[in-house]
Amino acid sequence: MASRRQVIQSGLALSALSLTGLSPLIAKTGKARRPLSILFLGGTGFLGPHTVQYAVDRGHEVTLFNRGRSNEGLFPQLESLTGNRDPNIGSGLQALQGRKWDCVIDTSAYVPRIAEASASLLAEHCEQYLLVSTISVYRDFSQIGMSETAPVGTLTDKMTETVDGQTYGPLKAYCEEAVERIFKNRSTIIRPGLIVGPRDTTDRYTYWPVRVARGGQVLAPGTGQDPVQYVDARDLGQFMVHCLEKKTIGTFNATSDARNENMSALLQSCQSGINPDAEFVWADGDFLNKQQVNPWGDMPVWIPSQGEMKGITQVDVSKAMAAGLSIRDRKATAQDTWNWFQAKRQNNLTLRAGLAPEREAEVLAAWLATQTEKSKETTG
Repeated sequence: MASRRQVIQSGLALSALSLTGLSPLIAKTGKARRPLSILFLGGTGFLGPHTVQYAVDRGHEVTLFNRGRSNEGLFPQLESLTGNRDPNIGSGLQALQGRKWDCVIDTSAYVPRIAEASASLLAEHCEQYLLVSTISVYRDFSQIGMSETAPVGTLTDKMTETVDGQTYGPLKAYCEEAVERIFKNRSTIIRPGLIVGPRDTTDRYTYWPVRVARGGQVLAPGTGQDPVQYVDARDLGQFMVHCLEKKTIGTFNATSDARNENMSALLQSCQSGINPDAEFVWADGDFLNKQQVNPWGDMPVWIPSQGEMKGITQVDVSKAMAAGLSIRDRKATAQDTWNWFQAKRQNNLTLRAGLAPEREAEVLAAWLATQTEKSKETTG
């Protein structure tokens, strides 16, 4: 079974598309009533470009601040400031000094010293600070239905800046603490779960649209009834901009509602959107464990509904839903992710998550053999 370290460690593999199918609770078209000046700390990776594009489409004035090392020229029409989140490296945050913005979106703070540096510099120059954190902050994922008030993880060494499967969540919690302390009642903390969709190079969800597109018998984990939670990066980005437009303050678990989703529904959305001829072969968790097929890494998105990690796919999202978060049709996410993969990954089809085809075939054969043997025993 997957441990907390394995699940979170796989999430650390994270490195302008059209935003279709916008949610009904967030404005589908048109401009914001009051354009905002938004400073974006980061904005060049996966979640960032989707969020920036939506903000621009809504008529907001966006300034990008990053190291200028990736996706150069992605938004040539926007002001781009070069520096470093770490004030001790190079020019640090100097490019932000003396400037004012209505609000800040911070997607790139992983250690509290870095979060505190930017929050301290901007506290008197911005009305609202939105920090993208993670549901990995919670202390005990054996609990189901955790709300935003559940205890978060801590570290013996609060000064460590080593980010790994053990420290990632607590460090993010300390980042939240720093922003909330400095901005007080002007901060918004977003805790996403698994973020998926076009531009995601971790393949933690992408594996499934790609595998279903290949067709044939698809090894599927469990019974199909294990709850799942994931959020399309475009839905998350829209919710973040929505929170700034509405001046929404507080902390929010920002992922889907596990009461409405399970592993079977996820695979069916891929099947109906990409390849109706794919055939799912469900293998129970005990068998997969004996085959050393791990949840999350080998079988992306899936966490068994028993065990120490069962709560990571069953957190309470009612607060975010009430504040405007909405999830687009899962078929659209599957289709868009597959289309992006075909367009951008034609020369690099090696997936960073999930089973290699040869390994999947071995496990499938072993599972089908056990089912044949059971059938013989039943028929006598």
